[in-house]
Amino acid sequence: MSHTIERHQTQATLADPRLWPDIVTVPSGGVRSRVAKALFERVVRRLPVRVLLPDGHVLGAGGLDGPVMDLVRPESFFRRVGAGGLIGFGEAYQAGDWTADDLAGVLTVFARRMASLVPPPLQRLRDLAVQHQPSSEHGTEANARNNISRHYDLSNDLFALFLDESMTYSSALFGGEELGQPLTSGTALLEAQHRKIDRLLDGAGVRAGSRVLEIGTGWGELAIRAARRGATVRSITLSEEQQVLARQRVADAGLSDRVTIDLCDYRAATGVYDAVLSVEMIEAVGYSFWPSYFQVLDRLLAPGGRVGIQAITMPHDRMLASRDTYTWIHKYIFPGGLLPSVRAIRETVAEHTALHVAEMLSFGAHYAQTLQLWRETFDARAAEVDALGFDRTFRRMWRFYLAYSEAGFRSGYLDVQQLILTKGAAV
Repeated sequence: MSHTIERHQTQATLADPRLWPDIVTVPSGGVRSRVAKALFERVVRRLPVRVLLPDGHVLGAGGLDGPVMDLVRPESFFRRVGAGGLIGFGEAYQAGDWTADDLAGVLTVFARRMASLVPPPLQRLRDLAVQHQPSSEHGTEANARNNISRHYDLSNDLFALFLDESMTYSSALFGGEELGQPLTSGTALLEAQHRKIDRLLDGAGVRAGSRVLEIGTGWGELAIRAARRGATVRSITLSEEQQVLARQRVADAGLSDRVTIDLCDYRAATGVYDAVLSVEMIEAVGYSFWPSYFQVLDRLLAPGGRVGIQAITMPHDRMLASRDTYTWIHKYIFPGGLLPSVRAIRETVAEHTALHVAEMLSFGAHYAQTLQLWRETFDARAAEVDALGFDRTFRRMWRFYLAYSEAGFRSGYLDVQQLILTKGAAV
């Protein structure tokens, strides 16, 4: 996998300020900064969190055993939040304006109040106050490959540092009654990832002789497990780095005669398949393109076949309110995407295809557990991340991303679903 390192180091060597212009430069103050300060103090006054100020003052309603947010540079923090809202909140962490020993705990507190962080009178001004997604990141065929590349082509070596040996980058499915207990074993995570994959394969009816299409290859584990059942698999991706490593992993498994991995946009896929599978790929499609996405699944599915989807979801009202908003996640992690709601999936499928949702499993708490394990492993291997050429700002960005995502699931604001779709009238 070392072929990815040199390319990345030429792009992100140490702390080159050109890589992080909005982190290095602190916005000017003024009215927006003062408003941000007033709103922040008003919000944390009611939250079970302690905000420590440099002068020793403490804000918040949290107890001594609650999560602590250390506001290292308050003036810079409020300037960033005033200029960028939640984007500025994340950038302030990247810049070191605030920190937290229990970052996921602090963010979970805020995530639980996500819908009410901004007072209702100001929410009516949302369209005027927030940034909108740039057209260059909309999920068209022309933009989609660049959107995917910005995240998944960072470095296979980077992802290998915190994922388990299956290189599975989606929620695992843990078993038993100990979901809430800390898990530190790589073997436990690997088994949980295989449980997730196998459940989706079972739901889609994948067995010997099945013709399978996978939309969104990842690093090939689902394709490998489907092929080991005797299926013939075509997997498509827009990530060149993932294609290279996935092909190598398929070859190492001795399954190159059963699995092909192509660079291909989902809209250009052809053929007829007994099962069409897509794990946490719909999040990158974009609101305007959900009808096209499901129409492709419908078009490619053989009579009697099944579609298996794993999707991160959010509440329908929050999805509608934020569908045009440009967020910290868009700017730094996943450009161009949007998390659907279960209702949006059901309505889009019903209005634009002959498919219907036949089965559904919700397991958001399992994603929180998965993200915790990834975050702990990433933190433990910080020196190796540094050796790959990723600077301190990147490491803080990635830590914030993992903790921010974990908080979404721990708070219940986010969920993850496995859905099985079939053709014909719903029963």
